Amino acid sequence: MLFIYYPKCSTCRRAKAWLDDNNIRYEERLIVEDPPTAKDLLRWSKKTNQPLTKFANTSGQLYRSSGLAKRRLTLSDEEFAKELSRDGMLIKRPLLVIDDDHILTGFRQTEWEAALLK
Repeated sequence: MLFIYYPKCSTCRRAKAWLDDNNIRYEERLIVEDPPTAKDLLRWSKKTNQPLTKFANTSGQLYRSSGLAKRRLTLSDEEFAKELSRDGMLIKRPLLVIDDDHILTGFRQTEWEAALLK
C-alpha cells in the first residue's frame, strides 16, 4: 500500500495518524518530491473508472492560478495528466494506493474505514 502525501497538509497529517492508529502498514511517498507520473494518473483513472479531475487538487492555489481549470476543457486526458504530474501540488492529496484498482483520494475517514477495516 502506498501513501502519497504532503507533510505540511493538515488533512494528510490526519490521514497518516489514522493509518498509524489503526496499525495499517504502508510505504510513504512525498507528493512534491516524487509526484505520480502522467502514466500513473491515467492508469488509476482508467482502473477506478474515475475522471482525471478526481485526482486534481482543484481547490489548490496553484491549480486555480495556473488556469488549468479552463485549459482542462481543451486538453486531452494525456495532456491533462502530464500537466498534473509536473507539480505534486496540482494533485489531490493524500492519495492511498491500495492497489491499481483501489485508490482513495483525499481523506474521508468513513471511506477509508470501509476500504481498510473490513
